[in-house]
Formats: sequence, structure tokens, C-alpha cells
Amino acid sequence: FSLLFPQLAGGIILGVALWLRHDSQTTNILYLQLGDKQAPNTFYVGIYILIAVGAVMMFVGFLGCYGAIQESQCLLGTFFTCLVILFACEVAAGIWGFVNKDQIAKDVKQFYDQAFQQALMADSESSNGKAVVKTFHETLDCCGPDNAIGAFTPLWRDDLCPKKDSFLKNLVEPSSCHRKIDELFSGKLYLIGIAAIVVAVIMIFEMILSMVLCCGIRNSSVY
Repeated sequence: FSLLFPQLAGGIILGVALWLRHDSQTTNILYLQLGDKQAPNTFYVGIYILIAVGAVMMFVGFLGCYGAIQESQCLLGTFFTCLVILFACEVAAGIWGFVNKDQIAKDVKQFYDQAFQQALMADSESSNGKAVVKTFHETLDCCGPDNAIGAFTPLWRDDLCPKKDSFLKNLVEPSSCHRKIDELFSGKLYLIGIAAIVVAVIMIFEMILSMVLCCGIRNSSVY
């Protein structure tokens, strides 16, 4: 039954990855297009790695179970090799996420700032900057960048910002879109990191178990 863990872990990580891939907040933002410029979607690289690893792990789990039932050293060796490759992919995804966690949010904030500047221009009707900014504001419940202009935007551009119940709330409840973007992607990348660590631990346990089974089968065949 221990060799069923890769299937369980693969199913969990595949489910988490698909949920992150189709999360409404990230898809609303990362599918935006400002003129000819597409929103930065580097974030999806880590998601696609998780989807691939989860799907392959489920298949590898069947391979390990069948090898254990048949007491096949060849299948168990193949199972071990696949786990090593998947483990390397997990480590690569973890390193990639750690290196790019700040850059992903930075790129999205730069994209938002460009759209915000276009939305404030007199000829903003000629571009889709206003529509892009409103999507950010409605999705993240925020208004304006993290500067003085952003702080006063709800007071003089209420057409861009989510409506508050009162004028006072606009003053006492500032909600910088820069801060909301940081929170969104740091939370998602944190979840990816937790999933990767849990699966990596399970994979190490499975690699040890497969080698023990393989050695046991080899010793029994000698006698």
C-alpha cells in the first residue's frame, strides 16, 4: 500500500496545480492585454511544471505497484529512476519559484502601472488602459499604485475604482494595488512551495522503499 502514495501525491499536486491554473483572480489579471502587450504570465511556468509532475507521478505510482506485485526488479528500478527524475523536476521548480517570486509580482506591477498611466491620460479612450485598470481594481478590490497619486485616485477618479459606501472609507481604507498584487502572488507561490516540499518528502520515502524492495527481491532470488 505504501507504493500507492505516489498516486495519491500526484493526484493532490495535480488538483492543486489545476486549481491555481484556473483561479479566477490570476486568470482575470494574467489574460489581460494592453494594446499589443500581453500581461506577464511567467507565473504559469511553475504551474505547468506541477501539472506535468502530478500527472506523471500518478502513472509512475501504477508502475511501482505493478512492479511490487510482480516482484520485478526491472519495473522497480524503472520506478526508482522515474522518481529520481521527478524529484529533480521538483527541485528545479522550487529553485525557479524562489528565484522568480519577487520578479513575477514586479512584472505584473509594471504592467499595471503602464495601464494606470494610460487610463489617466486625456486620450485614454483611444486605448484599453481604462478597461485593464478597472479589471485589476475589481478583481483585487484595490485602487491605484503605491504612491501619492494612487492614494488620492479614489477621490478624483471614481470611474476607475470600486465604489465605497462613503467618502470617509476612501480615506481610512487605502488599498494599494501594488500591495494586493504582492499578496496575491506571494500567497500562490507559497502554496506551490508547500505542495512541492510535501511531494518531495513523499518521493524520497518512495525511493528508499523501492530500493529496499528491489534488494529484497534480489536476495530472495539468490536463495
